[in-house]
Amino acid sequence: MDMILGEGIGAAGLTEWRKLAQGLHARYLVDDFAAGARFVVAVGEAGDALGHHPSVSMDRGHVDLKLVSDDAIYREDDGTEHVVQWVTRQDLDLAARITAVAAEHGLTADPGAVGMVELGLDTADSGRVAPMWAALLSGDPQAQGRGTPGDEVRDDSGRSPNLWFGDAPDDEATPHQRFHVEVYVAPEVVEQRVAAAVAAGGTVVDDSGAPGLTVLADPDGNRGVLCTDVGAAPQA
Repeated sequence: MDMILGEGIGAAGLTEWRKLAQGLHARYLVDDFAAGARFVVAVGEAGDALGHHPSVSMDRGHVDLKLVSDDAIYREDDGTEHVVQWVTRQDLDLAARITAVAAEHGLTADPGAVGMVELGLDTADSGRVAPMWAALLSGDPQAQGRGTPGDEVRDDSGRSPNLWFGDAPDDEATPHQRFHVEVYVAPEVVEQRVAAAVAAGGTVVDDSGAPGLTVLADPDGNRGVLCTDVGAAPQA
């Protein structure tokens, strides 16, 4: 299936879901573990009906869901196709069904609470360094390039954060921080999260791409990036 970009996701009106990195995420609040388990069973049945299922993480007070397709089609300008991990129509359809299931169970969503972390590494040659990071993060050589046309490292088990590669000059005269953390949040909490980081001693290094991308630094100058997909925000 074709990958669906921000505006297409937003137009689906999935008010209880947020697009973070490659997939759709939702958190539903539950009274206890048993209520969460009953909800997960119902979600599984909805997935069975559509032939697609979310990743699930559950605690006593909430159930976290992630939807992404492993066979999304990305097309370059010249028509070259790549199979990637991204949101497709089946994810939107299942998200809508899960929203209905949650309503049937009397559950409330907490879309501002969703979040995820990825790692970024600047390098002049990702193909040279990616194999080691694939082995270290996942123990699986196939993690290099999984679900992406590049060398990005993605652990299929979900135990380790994704690692993507940015560009760095090969003959860099002044060394800089090559590793950084990318924190993905819902659009409505970006301003609050930036304010909290600044109040805790951080500084805004670059907000020219805000609210989509805001670069912050700790008191020692170590940088992280706060990310959100504004274009995919649900439309009324």
